[in-house]
Amino acid sequence: MDYQKEILKKPIPGHIAIIMDGNGRWAKRKGLFRVSGHEKGTKTVKKIVEAAAEFKVKYLTLFAFSSENWNRPKREVDMLMNLLVTTLKKELKTFKDNKIKLTSIGNIGSLPDKAQKELQYVKDATKENENMCLILALSYGSRYELTCAFRQLADKVKNNDVASKDIDEQMISEHLFTSDHPDVDLLIRTSGEQRISNFLLWQIAYAELYFSQKLWPDFTKQDFSEAIYNYQKRERRFGKTSEQLHEK
Repeated sequence: MDYQKEILKKPIPGHIAIIMDGNGRWAKRKGLFRVSGHEKGTKTVKKIVEAAAEFKVKYLTLFAFSSENWNRPKREVDMLMNLLVTTLKKELKTFKDNKIKLTSIGNIGSLPDKAQKELQYVKDATKENENMCLILALSYGSRYELTCAFRQLADKVKNNDVASKDIDEQMISEHLFTSDHPDVDLLIRTSGEQRISNFLLWQIAYAELYFSQKLWPDFTKQDFSEAIYNYQKRERRFGKTSEQLHEK
């Protein structure tokens, strides 16, 4: 089936988030060093970002580096940070050509200075772009994000800036890293693993989940299209019954 043509016949999910898993296993299966898997993975990122822009996805969040990834061998972490800088430099033209705005979520201050500076440079250079918002989750962990939000709210209650009884879901959302972004509609995870891995726990409360058997370096535009097509066939009820959704 030509999923790419089929998905354009129905509404596209407004916010897609992807857990890009499988770079290391891809390299291992081919008898290569892990760095080769990560380098191949960046090429997949480019293809999927361009496909998302083509399909007019408004928000695309990529889980690029988790807070737990700092526990990996230092050599691999250093390589990933260097790859981040290199990729940002290389893909700035792609962002400009496709009018993509780059932003980020996570503990950005924990990144090396060089990575922080390059990230900020690209964010500043693309801030006026309006076709799509690409969000990189870097040094990101959802529990850390929620902890930061609750601390901010606790301080506001302590300082009498807000009453505890007035704290609701909307207020919590406004204190998350994603306060400027809508909740996730579709969450994709590659490599056959079926877990969330501390990613956007609050924001995916009503997201549709899609698990691909493909390792991230092998994930194609066709696979991305198939995930969207699968999403479009589902009925999102948000707690209501099917009959309620179809009432006129």
